[in-house]
Amino acid sequence: MTYNAIKRVLPHFCFEGQYRSVTELTSGNINNTYLLEYMGATGPRFYVLQHINTYVFRNPREVISNISAVTNHLRRALIRDGESTERRVLELIPARDGSNLYEDEEGDVWRAYTYINDATALDVVETAEEMEQVGRGFGSFQRLLYDFPAQELFCPIPNFHHTLKRFYSFVHSVDEDRAGRVKFVEDEIEFMFEHRRMMGSIVRMLDEGVIPYRVTHNDTKSNNVMLDNATGKAICVIDLDTVMAGSALYDYGDAVRFGASTAAEDEPDVSRIALDLTKAEAFTKGFVAETNGFLTREELLNLPLGIKVLTCELAMRFLTDYIDGDVYFKVNSPDHNLIRARAQIALLRDVERKEAQLQAMTERLIAGGEGRL
Repeated sequence: MTYNAIKRVLPHFCFEGQYRSVTELTSGNINNTYLLEYMGATGPRFYVLQHINTYVFRNPREVISNISAVTNHLRRALIRDGESTERRVLELIPARDGSNLYEDEEGDVWRAYTYINDATALDVVETAEEMEQVGRGFGSFQRLLYDFPAQELFCPIPNFHHTLKRFYSFVHSVDEDRAGRVKFVEDEIEFMFEHRRMMGSIVRMLDEGVIPYRVTHNDTKSNNVMLDNATGKAICVIDLDTVMAGSALYDYGDAVRFGASTAAEDEPDVSRIALDLTKAEAFTKGFVAETNGFLTREELLNLPLGIKVLTCELAMRFLTDYIDGDVYFKVNSPDHNLIRARAQIALLRDVERKEAQLQAMTERLIAGGEGRL
């Protein structure tokens, strides 16, 4: 069945060798992904084929153009720095017509990559050492792209982290109360109003030129960094569909929010939710070590702010969707989005309790040789 779904697509890409097998990979939430095995002259070769979700990514050619531009820059930067490019950068496989995607007769859009062998992407980070490597992976991504003209990138999701506009959308949803749920979330609504100025801090700093726009990944979960199976070291950042101009604080903050939480994003028992300072410090150590020398003083000092803003932003997005009647996020119960919102609020409250420790930790790592102010 899996082969039947893709067999008409395979001849349109420049795969080397003879087709042998396909396995569907089910870890992704947006695109359909398949692992292909071909037999070449020197042995088996593996590729990743993806069916792009054009409901989410409505401009797939522009998204592919972003990915091509970013990966080409990463490759040149590695060569410039005397580093190997092998397994370090996503490699697009061209279609037979010379483009980087194939659109079939039904309008479905496909793309392919070389598979990164002997490496693992962690859905859950168990140790501080793993967390540091995830930090190094995303830090290296920033370092190698520091001189890329970020604002030339196409924006695949407009206003993705523009928290001021998201707040206005939230207020509009509260006013409309289309699902009749506002009466159940008055405390959560008040929490968002109390935090509205903090949520807009990064947007204001970007607008005022206090911090620069950079290439941002915008989905900095641990499973988007490939770790070498033999060494455990970070080698490659994957899933570049949402690369666009933004702030390095977004990528840092979202990575710590997700990776250093002691519970899942939909944990109903908020007493179990806290920020693991050991993991937060490990990620920061790796991230700062890689970004030493080009992040500005204001960026470095405001890294903890990124955690607060991204946690609050996600809480507000979940709460907005609950108020709207669950029209954006997939849910498994009527209260799923509310549970998610309350979980992020609980995490933010713990981040706020530990803010002084986070700030001291960050400044210590910067001043102690992991980076310099």
